[in-house]
Amino acid sequence: MLLVIEQLLNGLQLGITLFLMSAGLTLVFGIMQVINLAHGSFYMIGAYVGATVAACTGSFLLGIAGAVAAAMLAGCLVEILVLRHLYHREHLDQVLATFGLIMFFNELTRMVWGRQPLFVEVPAWLATSIELLPGLPYPAYRLAVIAVGLLVAGALWLVFAKTRLGMQIRAGAVNRDMIGALGVNIKLLYTLVFGLGALLAGLAGIMAGPILAVESGMGESILILTFVVIVIGGIGSIRGAVAGALLVGMVDTMGRAFLPSILRLVMATSTADGVAASLASMAIYILMAIILVWKPRGLFPAHA
Repeated sequence: MLLVIEQLLNGLQLGITLFLMSAGLTLVFGIMQVINLAHGSFYMIGAYVGATVAACTGSFLLGIAGAVAAAMLAGCLVEILVLRHLYHREHLDQVLATFGLIMFFNELTRMVWGRQPLFVEVPAWLATSIELLPGLPYPAYRLAVIAVGLLVAGALWLVFAKTRLGMQIRAGAVNRDMIGALGVNIKLLYTLVFGLGALLAGLAGIMAGPILAVESGMGESILILTFVVIVIGGIGSIRGAVAGALLVGMVDTMGRAFLPSILRLVMATSTADGVAASLASMAIYILMAIILVWKPRGLFPAHA
């Protein structure tokens, strides 16, 4: 039972990391109608810059500040220099341009930081375990990641549901010309939205740094999961991003943890392990297919 609870917490932590990634991507696609394959690069930039700042200053909090600032700056520059010229182009043009950005950022990180992975130290004040239940210690850092993700989700809901800026962003998604005629600087608004999405990806990158190795190309693998999340949850929906991220995190973690043991009951150990690894990697895509058959627009599609 304790193992199940521990894996549920691991799934929640993975889901929160995916939410930080998917929230920015779903906003960009849902509001700006831009397919941004380079979103994972902002995750990587946040991880690299955050790791460097944390190592140089000895402060993980300064590392977080550096990560989100660098990712947001990179996002704003990409929007101004590249994507602003592609809003009225076909999605294929956007895909090709942002795929080129992936290669550019990967090579840039290799030039600046080299090919060896970086490792981020867990801050001393979080390098402990908290006993949630008798016999169930859980790393304090992973609990902090969960808490940060929940705070970000709440803050995004407040911004988009309760503020004038959120109203302008949602209106710009429905009718760009109308909100421009009302005096809103739509170009600045879109730059802010794209920068916010990049900031969230950078935050996810530095928060994942102490758990995963920081290396060139690290954004591509999580980008695939991020697209699965927003398709499951509903494009353009923050609520959908939360639901999709938690579902994907739970299914992926529980599948990898328990499928081998279940299949060993009916198969030889070596066969069971191989089949379980394949099924676990397929589980989230099977989940996505089932949900799309049931709800083609996702669980919580955005509404005008």
